[in-house]
Amino acid sequence: MMSNNVKSFTVGINPISKSNVFTSGDPLTGQINLEVTEDCKINSLDVKLKGKAEVKWTEHYGKTTVVYHNKMKYFSIKQSLFQEGRGATVGPGCHVYPFIFQIPAQELPSSFKASHGKIVYTVEVVLSRPMKLDSKAKAQFTLMHKGNPHSGASLRIPQHSIIDKKMNLFTSGTVGMDVNIAQTSFRQGEGIKVVASIQNKSSREIRPKYCLYRKYSYFSTTKRRVETKDILKEVGEAIPPMAGQTVTRIITIPATTCASILNCSIIKAEYRLRVYLDVKYASDPEIKFPIVILPASQWPDDERPPPAYGFEGYANSSVGTDFLQNPTALEPSAPPPSYGTYALYPSLTGAAGKY
Repeated sequence: MMSNNVKSFTVGINPISKSNVFTSGDPLTGQINLEVTEDCKINSLDVKLKGKAEVKWTEHYGKTTVVYHNKMKYFSIKQSLFQEGRGATVGPGCHVYPFIFQIPAQELPSSFKASHGKIVYTVEVVLSRPMKLDSKAKAQFTLMHKGNPHSGASLRIPQHSIIDKKMNLFTSGTVGMDVNIAQTSFRQGEGIKVVASIQNKSSREIRPKYCLYRKYSYFSTTKRRVETKDILKEVGEAIPPMAGQTVTRIITIPATTCASILNCSIIKAEYRLRVYLDVKYASDPEIKFPIVILPASQWPDDERPPPAYGFEGYANSSVGTDFLQNPTALEPSAPPPSYGTYALYPSLTGAAGKY
């Protein structure tokens, strides 16, 4: 509940396109809405554009509880809507103060939120008045990393793996498979074509199975936390004993699946496609392929507005003459080092028993 003469205080962000998804380098515009019931003295009205990643979780060791935490700031850019030390007095009614930022043109991870971590981009506003507690307002926006399947040759390389396994105990003979997929990167909603040549030289029928699963990794300053979850599972037709067969399966990535996050030093969102043979009374031979999931599409240039240099669209707003004459900006942080440079982190192999 607002105190004294401030009836409402909010901040809004204008959509940039039909999808309303921002990328690094985009302009971001919006407005602060202030409604007061009587004359109101304002010391300052500051607006910040912020981007950060944060992880936090707790673990219990007997009677001891340990909190693991880490944070990374990508940028923090501040604008003061009145010249420092001058302030203003506004009369009763609604007042609209527009603002404009440019999102730093640096390597930024996509927005993300899960059980132990988040990557968030916000606009935060602070209203300061004499002898009053500061009033604050906040709005979040979605940012998507400009992933491009043609930007890295490794994402276009076909993947191929072979496995042979000798059966024992209740099943005799051997089984094997030779599996191919076209590349490493796929878009949300796209199908992964899996071609498997299967040799069943055992005494029992076998079935090929497929599992697409995700792996989220969170890094505190001293420890890593991993969580995995199956996204989908599919089962192929049975292959009889002493037979060989080549099977093709299209595994469709759900359109709602979070895009991979590989450019954040404290949060990673990774995916694997597991292809395995279901053999009764024996351990299942399996092959795992790394999968990079990209956003469903890139937004056409003509859908996004050009950079805005003026505020003609706000001609009817009650904006003071001091507006944005002397904005103050903090330098954006440097892009994080690549994940591979973090030698202090443990190897991914063997983690959670599923990687």
